[in-house]
Amino acid sequence: MPGFSLELNEDQRDLRDWVHGFAAEVIRPAAAEWDEREETPWPVIQEAAKIGLYGFESLATWFADPIGLSLPIAVEELFWGDAGIALAIMGTGLAVAGIFASGSPEQLVEWVPECFGDEGDPKLAAFCASEPQAGSDVAGYRTRAVYDEATDEWVINGQKAWATNGGIANVHVVTAVVDPALGSRGQAGFIVPPGTPGVQSTRKIKKHGLRASHTADVFFDEVRIPGRCVLGGKEKLDARLARAREGQKAGGQAAMATFETTRPTVGAMAVGVARAAYEYALDYAKDREAFGRKIIENQSIAFDLANMRMEIDAARLLVWRAAWMGRNDVPFEAGEGSMSKLKAGEVAVWATERAIHILGGAGYTREHPVERMHRDAKIFTIFEGTSEIQRLVMARAISGIHIR
Repeated sequence: MPGFSLELNEDQRDLRDWVHGFAAEVIRPAAAEWDEREETPWPVIQEAAKIGLYGFESLATWFADPIGLSLPIAVEELFWGDAGIALAIMGTGLAVAGIFASGSPEQLVEWVPECFGDEGDPKLAAFCASEPQAGSDVAGYRTRAVYDEATDEWVINGQKAWATNGGIANVHVVTAVVDPALGSRGQAGFIVPPGTPGVQSTRKIKKHGLRASHTADVFFDEVRIPGRCVLGGKEKLDARLARAREGQKAGGQAAMATFETTRPTVGAMAVGVARAAYEYALDYAKDREAFGRKIIENQSIAFDLANMRMEIDAARLLVWRAAWMGRNDVPFEAGEGSMSKLKAGEVAVWATERAIHILGGAGYTREHPVERMHRDAKIFTIFEGTSEIQRLVMARAISGIHIR
């Protein structure tokens, strides 16, 4: 058995360098433009698809890494390039994670390729969970799915909020209530196929950050989908609901199962943004002169940068640990997935703020990217579970008490 090592293997180093090259040569030069335009960067997505960076095969390869580090390595490099464009590329992955977490092997084979399209015609997918009155409170979802036995169809009605790629996606993965009496245990995930009537998005949301990533409200009005489009299959759903009605443990709830698998990946996104801000501030401090010397020669600046590097490295190690645990089915006994996302998200917000401060007035202008990085970073303490929700998950895990 090989000894303990934190050294990346050759495949992981090659992956890191390949994605970093794309981020440096394609994403970064386009970042400011698409942030200003607040539009989906289709030319960049097409370039990513052309080289195999965007697509089912690349994501499957990263997931297949037995160590579990390929996905966070690739994600960190993409988000080092620019968070908005990177989320436009990676947003489909959340819907895929929803299918992976709850779907059957047959559903994976049928629908994951539909999420990405192909090299010549790339597509997007959307994971629709949050609602106007229910974000972190997944038990408060109101979107309903009712089974029509006569036609073997599910009928979905409701509204989803803040959906990445919502309305412009080829495939929508939707969490809906099938038995309101069971609360969060009465929910299931559904695949809404391309071109399904009744799916509408009338409002694209203008955001503080991540402006190159499309975010929208999505309405489902008498949306009929085939019976086979419930994730995991109807037989499995019926069995889970029966256990819940009898008071037995019913297994994971659809939205939470997805979040549990993706939180280390979101942590890697945050690490990428934090690292980008740190590196930019470090280079600036080495070049900028004030009072007759480089500003990095001042302890206050140097110590800030030292702390930034320490916190970023610590966050990355938590992300890697959680990613390894998730890939190797090691239980998150202390909420390690939430821990990684919490630490990385808060480090990203703090590090980007410090980067602005090191640049001074220049950092507050759009002539430098750190103000954009700071706007982008804030989302990591909000989406896929707020910092408070992550602390709640961890507190429940370490105490064994259902803390409210």
